[in-house]
Amino acid sequence: MFEAENIRDWIDSSVVDQNGDKIGALESIYFDTSTDQPTFATVKVGILSGQKLVFVPLAGALVSPKHLKVMSDKKIVKDAPFIATDGELDAASEPAVFAHYGLAYETGTGGERRLGRR
Repeated sequence: MFEAENIRDWIDSSVVDQNGDKIGALESIYFDTSTDQPTFATVKVGILSGQKLVFVPLAGALVSPKHLKVMSDKKIVKDAPFIATDGELDAASEPAVFAHYGLAYETGTGGERRLGRR
């Protein structure tokens, strides 16, 4: 396994936790607006009629030919903040995404959003 040079190349790949348990499929990447680094991914989970996109941190994530491996446990990810499959993360919800994983949240120096989707 290795770090991905372009994490976006792995969109639609399986996402597994540190134990190899499948979480879902990689849907999109959210970048830190101040550093331009990939920070969170949304992972499509659930069955067809009840699918949603949960947020998972990308720190320490590794890729293999078959999947993206994240360092968060599947149970924690499944309880993470989520959006609808056709939804977007609003600015007011960003702090909850960071808090769920015990990560510090700060807006930009001008109060701008911390996460941007590409």
